[in-house]
Amino acid sequence: MRLGLLTSGGDCAGLNAILRAVVQRAIQGYGWQVVGIREGTQGLLSRPPDAAELDLSIFDGTLLRQSGTILGTTNRGNPFAYPLADGETRDRSAEVIEGYHELGLDALIGIGGDGSLEILRGLAQQGGLNLVGIPKTIDNDIGGTEVSIGYDSAVSVATHALDHLQATAASHSRVMVLEVMGRDAGHIALNAGIAGGADVILIPEIAYRFEKVAAKIAALKENGRNFALVVVAEALRTEEGQPVQTPHTGSSLTYGGIGHYVGEKIAALTGAETRVTVLGHVQRGGMPSARDRLMGSAFGIRAVELVAEGKFDRMVAWAGRRVVDLPLEQAIASYQAVDPEDDLVRTARGLGICLGDA
Repeated sequence: MRLGLLTSGGDCAGLNAILRAVVQRAIQGYGWQVVGIREGTQGLLSRPPDAAELDLSIFDGTLLRQSGTILGTTNRGNPFAYPLADGETRDRSAEVIEGYHELGLDALIGIGGDGSLEILRGLAQQGGLNLVGIPKTIDNDIGGTEVSIGYDSAVSVATHALDHLQATAASHSRVMVLEVMGRDAGHIALNAGIAGGADVILIPEIAYRFEKVAAKIAALKENGRNFALVVVAEALRTEEGQPVQTPHTGSSLTYGGIGHYVGEKIAALTGAETRVTVLGHVQRGGMPSARDRLMGSAFGIRAVELVAEGKFDRMVAWAGRRVVDLPLEQAIASYQAVDPEDDLVRTARGLGICLGDA
């Protein structure tokens, strides 16, 4: 067996733990060859394909602790609509499939979010490729799994940020607004907000009004508190329902800036001295949490076993305290945002945290 392995989409903590587990299980358990493909599907578009055989010598304990991915990754260049220099797009999917065969691969393990896994599945369906998917995204919005790799580390970073902001907020009698990532879902904001002792958590899944936020901050002041912590998910919209986005060179608009909007509104309504911190890509880096290392290792092992069992077009997942697998089509079709009736939403309300709607 000659097994291909790639990471695709945004980077996150825990990816190298997956790579380590796949290589160790494939080589030590089955005697297979493992080929690491660089820069996701971009590596399969290169001629010759940009790839290298992976062996046990590079997968020691040091790599387990390292964030990012040693294979590199990309979240641009969809091969079904590949952007050209003149602004047009071209379908290069056949070239990716050719790259798979040029490497002599018998199967491919693809690690990605819902967008990357959808692209990889489309390629596998078109070319008859043997694919197993592993979910990774700090947003934790992939259906069918309770945990995606990278999410726990991102929540830990955001929680630590609140730990740091609390002291300076109290020292200067300020309202501190922390904007966190999460794409269209509020999982990071909700979980970090609860763990970090936030007073207000604003997420895109729950409609809010600034008068409710201002009332919460006023109540804190009446009770003798001289500061407040506010967590805002990047996909939160303005009160008028408009997304706040920022252009980046070489890419489309991305979320960013809602924290400053919220900070200005709070300052205007309450008169409080307000400061805003946009955590940004700090949430993607840093040493992986113990849970991301553990889940990455478990997912990598199960993915190799699925290949050995000839079970393709599947995604590994975590459900009911067990590693399971489900049809890849089902996983990418069911988006997982925050349920407003979720237990953690009720937990936040029970703690007196303002969600902007009450």
